[in-house]
Formats: sequence, C-alpha cells, structure tokens
Amino acid sequence: MENQVVVEKAKAPLPPYNRREEMMKNIRKNKWIYLMIAPGILYFFIYKYIPMYGLIIAFQDYKPYLGIMGSEWVGLQHFERLFSSPDFWMIFRNTLILFALQLFVFFPIPIIVALMLNEVRNQFFKRSVQTLIYIPHFMSWVVIVSISFVMLTLDGGIINSIIEAMGFQKINFLMNPDTFRPMYILQVIWREAGWGTIIFLAAVAAVDPEQYEAAKIDGANRIRQIWHITLPAIRSVIIVLLILKIGDVLELGFEHVYLLLNASNREVGEIFDTYVYTAGLKQGQFSYSTAVGFFKGIIGLILVMFANWLSKKAGEEGVY
Repeated sequence: MENQVVVEKAKAPLPPYNRREEMMKNIRKNKWIYLMIAPGILYFFIYKYIPMYGLIIAFQDYKPYLGIMGSEWVGLQHFERLFSSPDFWMIFRNTLILFALQLFVFFPIPIIVALMLNEVRNQFFKRSVQTLIYIPHFMSWVVIVSISFVMLTLDGGIINSIIEAMGFQKINFLMNPDTFRPMYILQVIWREAGWGTIIFLAAVAAVDPEQYEAAKIDGANRIRQIWHITLPAIRSVIIVLLILKIGDVLELGFEHVYLLLNASNREVGEIFDTYVYTAGLKQGQFSYSTAVGFFKGIIGLILVMFANWLSKKAGEEGVY
C-alpha cells in the first residue's frame, strides 16, 4: 500500500514553481545546445513570424503613406479579384505542372543516386562522384541559367552547333514554350540532385549490415537486397521529405523561374512567385500581391496537413 502511494506521488504533476525550476535546470544543463540553435530560432522569428503581421494588408487597400493601421479595410476584395482574374488559372496550372515535374521526376532521382553510390565499393571513385554532383548546389541560379544560356543559345551555343553539324535545323530552346519545362526540370536536377543524396546516403548508412548478410545467405542478389532491405529501412525518411516537398507545392523558387522567363514562354512559365513580384514590386499593388502570397501559404499548409495525415494512416510517424 505504501509503495502504491509512493508511485502515485511520483506520477503526480509537479507544481508550477517546480516545473519552472526544472525547466531552468534543463536550460542550464544544456546551455551550449540552446546557444547553438539560438541563431536558427532568431532567423525564423525575425524573417518568418514577425512578417506575418503584414498579412493584414491582404484585406486592406494598403497605402504606404497611410501605413497598415491607417489604410482602408476592403475585406476579401483582393481575393475575389485574384480568383476572377484570367491570369489566375494560367499561373495555377503552370505552378502545378512544374511542381508535378519536381515531385515525380526530380524527387526520386536523389534516392536512386544514393542507392547507386551505396553500391560503389571503390571509395576514391565514390567520393569523387559525390564531390562532382554536389558542386552545382553551391552555384547560384544566375550561374546555372547563364551556363545553360551559353550552351543553348542560337548564336554559338554548343548544343545548337552539334544539332547543325548533324544536318538538322537549330532549335530556339530559350524562346520556345515547348522547351521551357524540360529545361527547367533538367536544371533543377543538375543543381539539386547531388545535394539531395546526402540525407538518403546517411539513412542508408544506418541500415544494419547484418540484414544484408542474412539476405546473402538466403540467396538474395543486390537488387532484391535494395528492394527488401534498403528501401523499407529508409521509407520513413522518404515520407518525411515527401511531406515537406508537398508543402512547397506553390513555392518553386522565384529566382530560377524569373531568370528563364521571357515574353515568348510566359504562358507556360509564369508562376505565383513571379506573379507576386510583378504585381507587388513592379506595379506597386502591395495588397493584391500579399493576397496572392497568403493564398499560396494557405494551400501549402493544407497540403502538408493532408500529407501528414496520409503518412500516419500508412503507419508512419509524419512530421508532427
């Protein structure tokens, strides 16, 4: 009986003062860890949370000289304008298509590359390949697009020179709407595929080697070992990254698409990010562009929650 009373007392919640004392004790004990994450917390607080206050202007006819508190309240007028605009369905369609290319074409490539590199036994060759495919990630989109421009331009571009030497007519890759999307996704693969393999290689390295040994004894070849051991072992990592990727459905990167855009391919290349830039900064429609950005954020949040719900239904942990 006395033991039961002791256990119940141990399980009882700490009083407020003791909880605060316990929290401060934990902070003092792990002060260096908290100090290390402080810059990240400050970054998100300053650049992600504080700016949310500015979302108010999406419901106002914002005038810079009147300020947020002095501008006229117009309710959902800017959202109604967005949904009734003929440009809305164009940019929505373009954004979804480019996202689908990233999800179904780009997303599997880092996984495949990581699995291939994991099978390489020559460490020098493996590290050399890793270094070569990581390097493009450290180049800005300006450099990536500039290299593509030099290679694809009609005037002296190496690709068109090869096409012409083979007896075919030159192709205007940069101005042709039909080549915009393939060019976009190939540049994404070139720049980001190598960097994306880091997480998957780390996940593969954590797989217990004894499982492979047991599979070998059972007669499984390398392909079957990858299918039945490696992929199931990294499934949780794949699902978490997939959820985060789905959350970026309308966040394709302004700089990359903007550098590829021109008057000839706008119908297939204009997305929400470039539309916000044009309407907000070039045309000074601050409230309207904020409404567009707000809509984009809401869609991303809904998709993350939906994807997380699906992952839990599939037996995974999800992101929250």
